[in-house]
Amino acid sequence: MHIQYKTMRKKTSAIIAVMFLGCNCVMQAQNVNEEITVTDDDGKEEVIDVPEAMNYEVDSLLNLYYSKTYLQPDNDCNYRDENKTYPKEVYIDRLSRLPNVMEMPYNDIVQQFIDRYTGRLRHSVSYMLGASNFYTPIFEEALEANGLPLELKYLPVIESALNPMATSHAGAAGLWQFMVATGKQYGLEVNSLVDERRDPVKSSFAAARYLKDLYNIFGDWSLVIAAYNCGPENIKKAMHRAGGEADYWKIYPYLPRETRGYVPAFIAANYVMNYYCEHNICPMRTQLPANTDTIVVNRDVHLKQIAEVCGIELDELRTLNPQYRRDIVNGSSKPSIIRMPTTATNTFIANEDSIYKYNSDAFFTRRSLVEVDNSTSSSSVRKSSTKRRSSSSRRRRSRVKRVTIRQGDTLSEIAERNHTTVKKLRQLNGIRGNNIRAGKKIRVR
Repeated sequence: MHIQYKTMRKKTSAIIAVMFLGCNCVMQAQNVNEEITVTDDDGKEEVIDVPEAMNYEVDSLLNLYYSKTYLQPDNDCNYRDENKTYPKEVYIDRLSRLPNVMEMPYNDIVQQFIDRYTGRLRHSVSYMLGASNFYTPIFEEALEANGLPLELKYLPVIESALNPMATSHAGAAGLWQFMVATGKQYGLEVNSLVDERRDPVKSSFAAARYLKDLYNIFGDWSLVIAAYNCGPENIKKAMHRAGGEADYWKIYPYLPRETRGYVPAFIAANYVMNYYCEHNICPMRTQLPANTDTIVVNRDVHLKQIAEVCGIELDELRTLNPQYRRDIVNGSSKPSIIRMPTTATNTFIANEDSIYKYNSDAFFTRRSLVEVDNSTSSSSVRKSSTKRRSSSSRRRRSRVKRVTIRQGDTLSEIAERNHTTVKKLRQLNGIRGNNIRAGKKIRVR
């Protein structure tokens, strides 16, 4: 994965410049409408959980650094801000015409998710259409490198609403919402200083490799999407309960509630990201910032040091490097990559030593060497310590008492003779049952 990242760096440098800054916290989710209800032909109602990212408030997305800086409403778009609905035959036809390898069937559940995206989430869709100009080329390159269907580029739409700083209530993070264990399994470093799940490039290549592995297991893209949500073991269990069926819609009743809505939500995301005009949704207008390049450092450096010396906005630098959790690049541990505007890379190279030295005492306070205060007489300390240890040892010895188990003794009899309880005897001697052996010593206190 690291080799792949290095080879594609130059091709994606112009795109990476536009990554969004968000709060290092869980996205604010709305408290209502976190589920949908579907009624079947028999009138039976079914409740399905909505993917978490579909409940993110659009205001949270629009407050991201690059949203405020590079995205703005398209005032030339004259659509009325209201959803336009169609007969189901129109939706069926549109889905069938998408240039996809993956199956995109229509049903009432898919319709519910389409209605949500084109209705109450239409402003979020407007944001995501603008953000997709930044992220889609990265997603497509990772998918293409692994020979995967490009329609998978819409998976982060339902995973994170295209916010690299998104964190779910379960602890999944980044555009592709990796859990820590899965992220590490696919080469993403996560520690106190670095969280590569938030790196758009590295996480995209990791996600592509994970999806490829899932396809090698299931051989069906709908099952792959479902497994991405709830894990392959849950899919295998559902297949087993369904009598060995390997069809998402046949194992559907045996899936977790959220996973039942996950594939329909993915289909709906593909629909709305292609047919937004038909629903009067105006994409936000994008103003691409300057290109970026990368610098490799072999020493620890704080992002603020770079920002101050190179004249870069700290928020911009954080946005370009969302994987650094505390603004510290731990280059001394291993060579680390820093992204910055192309115009600033020469400044960094020319002033590298000055950057490392700039206010370093304030940014790096951890001591690597300390001296011990020997002002107190070591001999007196040793004597005092020895006295305390010997006294403590004597007290411990005086408190400990052992007796020899007699032939025919029981724990109850030993406890009674020594004014204690069976429970205490078991605790002191690690005895689980009632079996004891004559001649063996047993601790009674």
